[in-house]
Amino acid sequence: MKPESQTPNRNTLLAGLALLVFLCFFAGIGSGPLFDVDEGAFSEATREMLVSKNYLTTYLNGALRFDKPILIYWLQLLSIKTFGINELAFRLPSAIAAAFWAGAIYLFVRRERNETEAMFATALMALSLQVSIIAKAAIADAVLNLCLAVALAALFTHWRTKRRSWIYVAFAAMGFGMLDKGPVAILIPVVVSFLFFLAQKELKAWFRAMLNPTAIALFLVIALPWYILEYREQGQAFIDGFFLKHNVSRFKGSMEGHSGSLLYYIPVVLIGLMPSTGLFFGLFTRLRSRLADPLWQFCLIWFAFVFVFFSLSGTKLPHYMIYGYTPLFILFGAELSKIERSWLLALWPAGLLLLLAALPLVLAQLMPSMDNLFIQAQLQGFLAEMAAIHFSLLMLAAAALCVLLQFLPVIAPPLRFIIGGALLTFSFNFVAMPMAARVMQAPVKEAALLARKEGLKIVMWEVYYPSFFVYSGSFAERRFPEPGDVVLTSIDRLEKLGPVERLYGKHGIMLVRMPTQPTSR
Repeated sequence: MKPESQTPNRNTLLAGLALLVFLCFFAGIGSGPLFDVDEGAFSEATREMLVSKNYLTTYLNGALRFDKPILIYWLQLLSIKTFGINELAFRLPSAIAAAFWAGAIYLFVRRERNETEAMFATALMALSLQVSIIAKAAIADAVLNLCLAVALAALFTHWRTKRRSWIYVAFAAMGFGMLDKGPVAILIPVVVSFLFFLAQKELKAWFRAMLNPTAIALFLVIALPWYILEYREQGQAFIDGFFLKHNVSRFKGSMEGHSGSLLYYIPVVLIGLMPSTGLFFGLFTRLRSRLADPLWQFCLIWFAFVFVFFSLSGTKLPHYMIYGYTPLFILFGAELSKIERSWLLALWPAGLLLLLAALPLVLAQLMPSMDNLFIQAQLQGFLAEMAAIHFSLLMLAAAALCVLLQFLPVIAPPLRFIIGGALLTFSFNFVAMPMAARVMQAPVKEAALLARKEGLKIVMWEVYYPSFFVYSGSFAERRFPEPGDVVLTSIDRLEKLGPVERLYGKHGIMLVRMPTQPTSR
């Protein structure tokens, strides 16, 4: 007789969900060095704010930084004032924002659908590879995604209930989003809600919501003061640097080499949604009948707009697509609640684990063809780390367990899939990412701590590691080295410098001292 699957009681499921959120967003956030460029840049700008006591304008390496508005820096500043200047403090605001984002999904789905789907949607959101990365990163994106989720959930709830209070919630969320990352926090909720209300033939209701004087006033009270004060202090430089360069120019053309074709985001979505990628394809079955449900319409409009808009943008970065993931998690919760066989869905995370298991073989094959000394040093570092922790064996074991769990009859199929998917996310978060940090970023931190200990004045040449400023507690000049300079560079650049004294070197990151007298080359 085939044993029946069992579903734990509600309290057990909620405790398991809370544990999952903790492991995906909070566990280990202080254990690894900051990743460059983004984490290093945000963290250093916050450190300089603490030192200068200028809480209005951000600077990086002593130069004006107009990349993002002020909210994430204020949150990080509060954190480092409380917990000190360390990785945990810099990353904690993102982890907390991601937890609230998960909570917003749970409450919305529970209200609009049911508690089972709410738990599943929240679990799949927490397990998403891309979400778990930004939740543990000292950047602005977790806060922005929280604001987008709250704003759009509130606008849908307003459409359904006609209660004006939800308009105020939406505009408050847009205000904080505007203060965190700028106009994108307005663009996505406004356009998505417009298209949805248009599909419902209720444009008059949309205009009434968008033009609500109280809601607009609330938005302005939250977002406008900092923009006014920043403009008064920096003038046209703020307009040119923030609005024109980092917003308009990002859409019109490629910035900092971040470009791609119209198909750029297809692999991003397929990998970023892992372990839920199989559920994504399931959304397109019986699509016509499903679109009769307004919530399905709303969620698909939301994702489609984000996908199309950023595919057309000149600047493309993987995390832009996360702005459209929340509606997918909502739909995934509904899909997962109906599955009777989970093993096909589990093939996606298991397949990615198998690819990771093959990585040492791939890197070993690539090594002989690499002429660049820095890439060689990095690959050697990865291969040594993988051998030390038996990386391939761990990934193979996780892949096998992910699949085998799907045939455990005492656990309900949705829970089997979630547990199996967690093996991928945990393997990535607690094995692959720490390994990458040890190879790519630990040498930068160690070199910076040496420079701090010895009181060295640094020239950073042909490399850019903002985290070095954080750990060294000082600025660095970025120019061609002169006699007597202490230089942070990469191993492939040493030949251009001639004879130098090596102060530190690891995985291709070099700290060297130039001779006091010029040498003939």
